[in-house]
Amino acid sequence: MANRTRIEHDAMGDVEVPADALWQAQTQRAVDNFPISGQPIDAGLVHALGAIKAAAARANADLGRVQPDVAAAIAAAADEVAAGRHDTQFPIDVFQTGSGTSSNMNTNEVVATVASAALGRRVHPNDDVNSGQSSNDVFPTAIHVAAATALVHDLVPALGYLAAAFRAKGAETAEVVKAGRTHLMDATPVTLGQELGGYATALEKGVERLLACLPRVAEVPLGGTATGTGLNCPPGFVERVLAELSERLGVPFTEASDHFEAQGARDALVELSGVLKVVAVSLYKAANDLRWMGSGPRCGLAEIRLPDLQPGSSIMPGKVNPVLPEAVCQVVAQVVGSDAAVAFAGAAGNFELNVMLPVLARNVLEPIRLLANVSRLLADRCVVGIEPDVERCRTYAEASSAVVTSLAPHVGYEAAAAVVKESLATGRTVRELVADKQLVPADRIDEALDVLRLTRPGLV
Repeated sequence: MANRTRIEHDAMGDVEVPADALWQAQTQRAVDNFPISGQPIDAGLVHALGAIKAAAARANADLGRVQPDVAAAIAAAADEVAAGRHDTQFPIDVFQTGSGTSSNMNTNEVVATVASAALGRRVHPNDDVNSGQSSNDVFPTAIHVAAATALVHDLVPALGYLAAAFRAKGAETAEVVKAGRTHLMDATPVTLGQELGGYATALEKGVERLLACLPRVAEVPLGGTATGTGLNCPPGFVERVLAELSERLGVPFTEASDHFEAQGARDALVELSGVLKVVAVSLYKAANDLRWMGSGPRCGLAEIRLPDLQPGSSIMPGKVNPVLPEAVCQVVAQVVGSDAAVAFAGAAGNFELNVMLPVLARNVLEPIRLLANVSRLLADRCVVGIEPDVERCRTYAEASSAVVTSLAPHVGYEAAAAVVKESLATGRTVRELVADKQLVPADRIDEALDVLRLTRPGLV
């Protein structure tokens, strides 16, 4: 009973399909043809395909292309797909036909099966569900819809959330003075708040970059059908579909200004992937700095304490590691690799179609999800729990030979450099040497070498 099948038919003949599957012949052929990774297309892409099919059905009803009762059944079934109720019915491997035709037909067949059951008569996956459409315009449109929706409702809010966490912690630590470092060597003092604020700004600029490319990501090729000419797509179809998608998903989708560019190339997704890489690089900088500042607890910098989340070693009792920043760094490695795949796939446009759409979709949508998830985790389980070691930070700042920099305009670069060299050679502090050499009046030494004052010279 567990191996029961039924016979489905398509233009190539009969196919055995699992008896309880909602898909039909073309989906089964693709399942059999592409047992490659075991990973199906992204769920967000499935949901976008469902939303497009629902909007298309209602548009076709308005335009008299599909009978009203059939269109209503299709729209209801497609709405279920968009809501994630049939995710298990999309088994085709992500490495499949380059146009995504297999997954478009998978959607058509699942929707047709559900609609047929509700209507009590057959709904055809091509003639009815796919009316006015082609895989060549629907599948790339779904990628853009899924990516734009995830940006607006997931990644941008997540980055804003993390930036706000850095801002708040930066405000708490605005007076925590510490040694600055350039080239990993001692540099003039900064505050921990300044550093954390820098991470927040980088993320905020990342949001600006994402929003700047959103209009191009939200420009979709729907209406071009097979080659960009719009053959079999009725007038008014695209306007109706995009109006519904825009209202439903909260993103202002627009029709491509040039369907031949929009169908043969995926440049907007390549652009988006590049911006995702920029965001990832910003995250790496922040996470890696946190690892360095939290290193120790006895033999590292130990300027901050990160929250203890789990034991860090199977052999060393009591060891705790910066696991959240490490997870961030691994996500960044994946995003950078995904961008390389997107660039390669984006170059695969031949004449009127790019033929690496499924792998391009995977390597755009997965990074959006990963970056959003890890940003929220870093905020909640790491940044909000940062505790500075105020005394250690100040000790490092005051011990830094770079504090002599503030004296250079008054005593000259070479005299200041001589103080640094003597300090390093003798172990005596810069303050002691400056006092002995009377480089600064005694009553001015405290002011001249006030490490907190040195972090904001323009405000003092």
